[in-house]
Amino acid sequence: MGDYVDGGARPPHHCLMFRALLLSIRQLGDPAFQKVLLKSLGLTLLAFVVIGAVLAALVMGLFYWFGWLDMDGGDALTAVALTVFFVLLTIIVLFRAVAIAVIGLFADDIVDAVEHEHYPDKAAAALTSPFREQVSVGLASIGRAVGWNLLALPIYLLLFLTGIGTVIAVYLVNALLLGRDLGDMIAVRHVPKADRRDWMRATRGKRMRAGLVGTGLFVIPFVNLLAPILSAAMAAHLLHGGPKNAA
Repeated sequence: MGDYVDGGARPPHHCLMFRALLLSIRQLGDPAFQKVLLKSLGLTLLAFVVIGAVLAALVMGLFYWFGWLDMDGGDALTAVALTVFFVLLTIIVLFRAVAIAVIGLFADDIVDAVEHEHYPDKAAAALTSPFREQVSVGLASIGRAVGWNLLALPIYLLLFLTGIGTVIAVYLVNALLLGRDLGDMIAVRHVPKADRRDWMRATRGKRMRAGLVGTGLFVIPFVNLLAPILSAAMAAHLLHGGPKNAA
């Protein structure tokens, strides 16, 4: 595992995290980053248009089945309002999962740009990641996000009475999930499949820190549009140990 992640003496964890974020922000002007940003935003928007249309059709169909849309006045308007609310809520909940799944299709470009800029030895040693594996990683990300949040739903509801407990629980669960997703993006380039379980265990702390910061970026308006790219770049810095000459 030491072959895949740099070792040696390092600054404190918070310094490494700040450095990784700063270096990632500095590289936003990289043409590779900008191309991925445009492609990922377009594909994410398309995905949510499709998801929204399908959900709206299903919910409106359900209301029609109950007879709400056969009535005039308030009931029909309420059904439409509830449909819009449900679709928007679903998009908000799924935004991180879908955005990360989409960026997973192009993560190789982001990580490759970071490695060529800061870790040329890692770029030279990178494994070839088949497109089908990238798709598989993206689908697994969505599956984990939906599955784990559904499993945690009873906890979210129980903590709702505390006022802030649900927010903290949602944040921690999704930070954990994001850390796993970011680890997958790096692992497919540098870790043989037979060694990935051990590698994921060894990098759990670094991935969790990347997940905590990345999840924070996802909750900031407008910044959340850049969050998938910044998160992938940060993960590359953290899991490679950080460039020794970075300022």
